[in-house]
Amino acid sequence: MSINLRTIFAGAFAAVIILLTVLLSYLIGNESSKTAEVTNGKSLAEASYQMSYNLNHFMLARTGEVEVLSKLGAFQEPVSEDEIAGLLNQLKESLPAFTWIGYADTKGNVLSATGDILEGGSIEEQPVFQNGIKSPYIGDVQDDSLLAEILPNPSGERLQFVDIGVPVKDKSGRTLGVLAARLSWEWAHQVESSILAPLEERVEGADVYIVSNNNNRILLGPSSQVGKQMSDLALQLASQGKNSWLIEEHKGSQTYITGYAYAEGEMNYPGTGWSVIIRQSADIALAPVHKLQNSIVLSGMAIAVLCGIAGWLLAGWIIRPLQRITESADELSSSGKVEIPEFKRIKELSILSRSLRNLVNKLTRPEPEPFYMSDLTRHDPLTGLPNRTALDDYLAHAVNKAKRNRSTLSFLYLGLDGFKKVNETLGHKTGDKLLQEVSFRLLESTRENEMITRIGGDEFVVILHTSAAKPMQEAEAVAKRIIDKINQPFLIDGEFVHVGCSIGAAVWSPENQDTSEIMRLADDAYYISKRSGKNRITFETAV
Repeated sequence: MSINLRTIFAGAFAAVIILLTVLLSYLIGNESSKTAEVTNGKSLAEASYQMSYNLNHFMLARTGEVEVLSKLGAFQEPVSEDEIAGLLNQLKESLPAFTWIGYADTKGNVLSATGDILEGGSIEEQPVFQNGIKSPYIGDVQDDSLLAEILPNPSGERLQFVDIGVPVKDKSGRTLGVLAARLSWEWAHQVESSILAPLEERVEGADVYIVSNNNNRILLGPSSQVGKQMSDLALQLASQGKNSWLIEEHKGSQTYITGYAYAEGEMNYPGTGWSVIIRQSADIALAPVHKLQNSIVLSGMAIAVLCGIAGWLLAGWIIRPLQRITESADELSSSGKVEIPEFKRIKELSILSRSLRNLVNKLTRPEPEPFYMSDLTRHDPLTGLPNRTALDDYLAHAVNKAKRNRSTLSFLYLGLDGFKKVNETLGHKTGDKLLQEVSFRLLESTRENEMITRIGGDEFVVILHTSAAKPMQEAEAVAKRIIDKINQPFLIDGEFVHVGCSIGAAVWSPENQDTSEIMRLADDAYYISKRSGKNRITFETAV
């Protein structure tokens, strides 16, 4: 089964674009994924640190307010319970985060409290009293069934609190009691909202966890997770006081980008000891990257279709000359009278059409030109040009023709300037390719009935049919055209190569019977051009 050239071109173009699209999609996706991970990870780490800082700052401020209150004269003996109650209620009204504030004596009996709640009762068994009687104390988040029954709760949700306990001392340093306060955990949600609101603009779908240092219990997070224990690597790193981000895999499939930080204290304040974990699903984080990859693939498929069509059209443009040559050959086989079309835009087609035209001329002319190109022993194996043997045969025929037409033959003996340097620097393989390209440019610079021969190395001989009236002017025009073409850069194996061209010329006329003498004169003129600065033409005339 054979496949036509147009199908091959269209398929090749489409296949190359598809492969490039897949490669580009992979490379861009890979780099974009890394960038998205780093960007989101840094944002989550920054938000974790900011939230841990805000938690600490809030608790430090509330603890400081309770400490300042404990030093007021109303708490010194004799105790003024009414004055203390007024101060406590005033503080609670100023800071609604305080759910309850009370003052207890050294035995834990509540002497005064906000809203008269628990007055006359005892908090002796509570950690806030047991620890606060010794030194300033901040407790962990906890439920309080007693306050939950007493305090109003319109939402019906479980109430959680954070305890602050501060010892009350007289001027001599003797402990008089404990000033205890309970903060509603609702303020932590406000801190969470203040952090997440700007974060959502950069990181979509992030979950926030506040985890206690006691048993790694989740204090704040998705409702289904609150109260459970966390054992993630991010929590272990946060518990060590570190603040950064990482990529974690959960349950063997779900992957998260996780930022973490630890709520360290400042100054004399020990800190809450809570860890802040903020994580985002990698699927959400990389969704824009996947969208970009899909866009690249779709665009690549569209381009592949267009390139396939372009390849189809280009192949049609290329094979059209071949079809014309084929049609001419078919007509030749049937009628015997046809002219092969000539094409000069494409090198291979130019050579093919020139060879076929020479063949047809040989077969159809009554007095044919010598068919010097048909014998492999008569042409140069590297360039395909006729060799010295073919040149001698050609000259015998050309001289007879010139005598009949009373015209002249102009001999151009030319060589390349800088060819040796090309061989030495770029290698003989590049030098061989350069000679092939030079041969093609010589063919472009001459007419079909004129002879171009490679006689060895980088030296060529061109035989021109010129008039009897002004042969030197006609030969000079062709020589200048050759020099201009050779001076243009050659693109060989992706690298531009530059060479020049020196030419020696001599004119044969019917009065000069010996063409070998004219060849010698052209050779001498060539070396004069070389010695005179190269890249020029020099004429020698017979004596």
